[in-house]
Amino acid sequence: MNSGRLAGIARHDRPRGPIETVNEVAVTTREGVHGDYRGAMKPEGSRKRQISLITAEGWSAALSDLDLEAGAIPWWHRRVNLLAKGITLPQRAGEHIHIGKTLIIEVAQECDPCSRMEEIHPGLKAALTPDWRGGILGRVLVEGTIRVGDAIRIEE
Repeated sequence: MNSGRLAGIARHDRPRGPIETVNEVAVTTREGVHGDYRGAMKPEGSRKRQISLITAEGWSAALSDLDLEAGAIPWWHRRVNLLAKGITLPQRAGEHIHIGKTLIIEVAQECDPCSRMEEIHPGLKAALTPDWRGGILGRVLVEGTIRVGDAIRIEE
């Protein structure tokens, strides 16, 4: 079993809105990460982007490819919800990620880096492209409140 820790939580309430980092948040099947506009269930939506995750190791590798020191660009600039540390995220749809006591997320697809990454730093989009460094998109299967420091494990 692959396991690690939740190292960060972020959300933003509107497109291009400011990112807020928090230490604890409720994650539901109806709204994804509470207070994040992307996770809300839309009747016509695919539910593929209810929640997003990236690894600290993948983010650091991308910055290293750009000859930037770890932390030169904070992880939340990637505009993902969760930062995982010490774990390899699955690269296959349908696998389950457990966080904390109850939260279960189903992997929907890779979170492809967008052109917005180029606004942050030239070359960042390309640096996030290999090996799913840009993270994963998932849907909430079982709700829960999560906290920075919670255990993360993969169920295959």
